[in-house]
Amino acid sequence: MEAVVPKLASFTFLNPNSPLRRFSSPSSSSCLCLLSSTDAVSLGHLTRPDFPILHQQVNGSKKLVYLDNAATSQKPISVLNALQNYYEAHNSNVHRGVHYLSAKATEEYELARKKVAAFINASDSREIVFTRNATEAINLVAYSWGLSNLKSGDEIVLSIAEHHSAIVPWQIAAQKTGAVLKFLDINEDEVPDLTKLRELLSRKTKLVVLHHVSNVLASVLPMEVIVNWAHNVGAKVLVDACQSVPHMVVDVQGLDADFLVASSHKMCGPTGIGFLYGKSDLLSAMPPFLGGGEMISDVFLDHSTYADPPSRFEAGTPAIGEAVGLGAAIDYLSAIGMQRIHEYETELAKYLYENLVSVPNIRIYGPKPSENVHRGALCSFNIEDIHPTDLATILDQQHGVAIRSGHHCAQPLHRHLGVNASARASLHFYNTKEDVDDFIQALNETVSFFNMFK
Repeated sequence: MEAVVPKLASFTFLNPNSPLRRFSSPSSSSCLCLLSSTDAVSLGHLTRPDFPILHQQVNGSKKLVYLDNAATSQKPISVLNALQNYYEAHNSNVHRGVHYLSAKATEEYELARKKVAAFINASDSREIVFTRNATEAINLVAYSWGLSNLKSGDEIVLSIAEHHSAIVPWQIAAQKTGAVLKFLDINEDEVPDLTKLRELLSRKTKLVVLHHVSNVLASVLPMEVIVNWAHNVGAKVLVDACQSVPHMVVDVQGLDADFLVASSHKMCGPTGIGFLYGKSDLLSAMPPFLGGGEMISDVFLDHSTYADPPSRFEAGTPAIGEAVGLGAAIDYLSAIGMQRIHEYETELAKYLYENLVSVPNIRIYGPKPSENVHRGALCSFNIEDIHPTDLATILDQQHGVAIRSGHHCAQPLHRHLGVNASARASLHFYNTKEDVDDFIQALNETVSFFNMFK
């Protein structure tokens, strides 16, 4: 089966003089070529005019510095326009009506599915299931594939660094089936211990569930290698790609992943929609997750037959406008080029780490960057004797800097690290070195403020 690669849509930029306007092109290759010729201007400065939310003052007169992108990303004007245009021009239910609006809505909805498939290089758009978010996508696999395929004594391998949404559904599945959860520790470099992973894998292993990029440690796992190891013992692999799909090239065929999940709102798209990628043969063998309209073939009083994937897993009216918005976000990201985004964010992440490490009494979690060790574009940290929530509150109220504080839905990892919570600054391609400079200055001033009360 051959993936359908949609043409990139042209779109409107907030700033009519934005340098990125010239990258709105039907050819992704020409976008990459043009973009590579603008090295004198950072990607952050090029794209920033297209994100209206970033151009505001908060808490009175503080310039907003948004560094909470691992929680959710901001949306370019093209995505906002796509949402408005859908509701103004073709709002209707999909797959059911024969009238113009329904046909147009269906066309836009299914085009968004094709865009997702092309974006991650799925072999067919029918391997893409729209869900409410990545959490629902993992639950879909746990309840549908898990309850049908797991039995007592089977093993599921995870790491202690997984997001709660990649742990809790498998705890429930294990309780219902008698399967056993095996957890991978982190090593002295604060990266999931892949040596230990090889020891854990056996013929009892039925599934490996791992993040591609950690939302706390910023570690990047070699998923191609991990998938190969798992397949060698007959296990399937579910990749949590929420922190990788928005920031780098992700090729599901290259990874040979069995399942992969991601969320729209972390990749410049709307909230309320995510997706599950699953290999065709696996999805076809899985029973429905939810019952209702749309997911059926025929309904009788005593039984029902079910539609083929992906419809089988999309019961009821879907998030149509959100899917259209996700498609627009993919157009926007593709027009820039994911490799270009990755290269820029790698440079910016290094700049963040190098400046953050100079802050007094700081503890940064995850691997130290080096020539052979690359981190995702985030840093989780603690500063001695300052609670991360207090730190984040002062940064916001006094300096307009938005970072995250808490356990980041990774309580087992934080317990292993010996802390209840951490602060986290996370970047996206529309951030700049000036954002990092403002953050570091505000952080140093905040630390000095707290030190006054010691």
